Formats: sequence, structure tokens, C-alpha cells
Amino acid sequence: MKKQTAIIKQQGPQALAILNDVMTQAGQVANQAAGRRTFDRHIEGKAKNTERRKRADLDLFETFLKSVTIPAHGMFDNPQAWIGVTWGLVESFKAWQLQQGYAIASINGRLSTVRTYAELAAQAGVLSADELRMIQTVKGFANKEKPRIDARRREEGLDTRKGFKKAKSIIVPDDVVDQFMTPHADTPQGKRDALLMCLLFHHGLRISEAAILTRQAFDLKAGTITFYRPKVDLTQTHVLTSTTRKAAVEYLKYAPDSGIIWRKTCKGTGSLSGQMSEISAIRSLSKRVVHLGHVYGIEGLSPHDARHTDATHESNNHTPLNRLMNKFGWKSPAMAVRYIDASAISNEGTSRV
Repeated sequence: MKKQTAIIKQQGPQALAILNDVMTQAGQVANQAAGRRTFDRHIEGKAKNTERRKRADLDLFETFLKSVTIPAHGMFDNPQAWIGVTWGLVESFKAWQLQQGYAIASINGRLSTVRTYAELAAQAGVLSADELRMIQTVKGFANKEKPRIDARRREEGLDTRKGFKKAKSIIVPDDVVDQFMTPHADTPQGKRDALLMCLLFHHGLRISEAAILTRQAFDLKAGTITFYRPKVDLTQTHVLTSTTRKAAVEYLKYAPDSGIIWRKTCKGTGSLSGQMSEISAIRSLSKRVVHLGHVYGIEGLSPHDARHTDATHESNNHTPLNRLMNKFGWKSPAMAVRYIDASAISNEGTSRV
């Protein structure tokens, strides 16, 4: 530093100006490089499901922008794509989703993604601080607003089924759960379906967790299953219930040796064909749950209803909260409480009764 200062003193103000010029240019290049990495850094370490959701959110934002003749492209991974985005466009995106019939929860989630990426674009020097502040004022809808908004949309003849989420989960009675565990037919398809329902109803797996199971996840000798929860980035091991173990023994005879265990249905035959892909498995298995619900007289059954049913069953049988959290992979008591149905008798379990 002393040597550099001496050189500057020797060469005078002109040399100092040149040095400052070089420093400024280097700083700008560094900022541009860091800006290009801003979006990449944001997604690093995120679960694959989170990455897919954010990408889908921004794909829809691009669809909206194109609908108003703005040629948007690359908003998920290119900060430069955010040049010209304003709070007015974000507010219009919010209104457009209402008109398109998207569920309030889905709209709120997408707005959150857009606000996050607008902040990243501002860090990359693409959006001004003033514009970012305005974009951040575009908020989602409060829960108490949802019924009125949906009622108004129905009055206007607008479809509100896109991204629909049931207001209340279906809690399946124990005797019907038992029916789901029994193969509805002595066929490979029936045995596959029985294992799927065991995993959902007895172990509370999310459909995204069940869909990526491999043969290696099952240790039938030890009677355990080890699986990954992408949503919370957690690997867990469950002891198989006796019913699940029996179902696994029966179906794994037909499962592929590598990759996920799920095979496609040969329609109308009870046989199975090729291996599902990880991408298609979630959709296909979810549709199968809906179909099986219909077979047993439960319309609108979803995989998540099975998880909710299992949590409610555990709660009604006085499973301690810490054990509930551990079984279902919840990181806070608040998450556990959301999945537990209120008792039919409100003061059940209190000291006076």
C-alpha cells in the first residue's frame, strides 16, 4: 500500500484519476457478474419441489405478460428479463389470476414468488429501489376475504376451480381405511393400490414422498422403510405396520429392480405395464387415489386426505405432540395442530371431565 501511494504521489492527479477509472470499471464488472449469479444463489439448496413451484409461478407470470403483448422470457433464471417490470404489472397479474379462476391460495403463493424475484432483480441492479418498494406493496388476499371473493366470482359466472384446495379435508373412518388396505382384487394392480394406500393412511406420506420410493427403501427383514421428504429436506425411517409390510411383500414382487417402484396400469386387465416416471407418478397415483375413493363411496378423496386422516387418528388416540411431529416430519407444533381435527366433544380430555 505504501508503495502504491508513493507511485500515485509521484505520478500526480492524472494517475489517481486513471486508477479510480479502473476501479470503477472493475466494480461494475463485478456487480454484473454477481447480478447474473443472484437468481442461481437463491435457488441453490432449495428442495426440488420448491424449485419446480417457483419455476411454475414465474412461467404463469410470463404467460400473463405475453397476454398483454409483453414478450417475457427467462424470468426464473435471468435477472435481465425483469427490466421494465412495474408494480402496475404485478397488480394486473393479481387481477388476471382472479379472472382466470385460480384459487386464492395459489394467487397468494405466486405473488410471494414474484415479490421475491423482484427483490433479487433489484439486487442485480435491474430494478430500481423505488420500483421494488412499490412492487412489495402488492399483497395477497387475507383468509377472511376468500369466501367473499369466491362468492363474487361465482355470481359473475367465473370458474374458481383452478388450483382448487378443499376448505376442509375428508377424514376417512377407520373401517373404510381398513378396506383401502385390502387389495380390491387379487391382481398386480390391486396389490400395488393396497401398498400405496397403506403408505398414505398408515404412515402419513405425502404423495410426492410415496411417488419417489425405490425397492431399496424397503428393508423387509428389519420391517422398516426409509424415505425422503423433499418438502422439508428430511430423511426418515418408519417401522412398517403389519398391514404395510404384508402389502409391500405382495407388491414388490412386481416392482422394478431400479428406479421408482410404481408400474403403470394396463387398463381393464388388472395387470401392470412399464415403469412410471418420477414426473408422471405423482399425477398418476393421485388420480388412482381419487378413483379408489369413488370405489369405496368417498367422492373427492385426495392423497392429502389420507395424511390428515392419519394425523387425526393419532391425535384421537392420544399420541404425544412430539411423536406426532416426528412421524409426520413437522418442524413446529403449529404445523401439527393444523392437521388435527377438532374433537366432536370440545372439552374432551380436560381435567373436569
